[in-house]
Amino acid sequence: MEKTGKILNIDKSWSLFLDRDGVINTRLVDDYVKCWEDFEFLPGVLEAIKCFNKLFSTIVVVTNQQGIGKGLMKVETLNNIHKKMISEIESAGGRIDKVYFCPDLRESNSLYRKPNIGMGLKARKDFPAIRFRKSIIAGDSIGDMQFGRKLGMNTVLISDDDELSRKHPETIGFRFQSLLELARFINL
Repeated sequence: MEKTGKILNIDKSWSLFLDRDGVINTRLVDDYVKCWEDFEFLPGVLEAIKCFNKLFSTIVVVTNQQGIGKGLMKVETLNNIHKKMISEIESAGGRIDKVYFCPDLRESNSLYRKPNIGMGLKARKDFPAIRFRKSIIAGDSIGDMQFGRKLGMNTVLISDDDELSRKHPETIGFRFQSLLELARFINL
């Protein structure tokens, strides 16, 4: 844990934005989760999301998925992966209200590709109670942190990379090694 203390005063008026790869499931190095068999929940994630279910009014996933833009998978396949992911989360007592993804390539500079804010704006349109100042983004990259900062969110880096934290202290609000560690911290 990078910083200590309770993250603000979280109540049911707060929203949680989660990145997917490297936060919810194991990130495949130089590859993409192209089918359900490639998807593996990280340790403690199901327990963490169950805990978040009790704390946050809205929980959404925002994920860049340029494997679609590269032609490595179809939107229908990604939707099926997300349906199965949500089903597993719900079976464990958790909840994901909606998954937003951007299939565009990195070089497209799409408004919807993090660190740009399009997915956040879509989420707020779908869930008007979202207030970015009362939101947390939990992600494993500086792009996730920049997305959160641009929208005025509280940023939480899920990573054990000390170097990343040292290079970007102005972008990272908190750092935890896992989603479960964040859940336990918030629930103090």
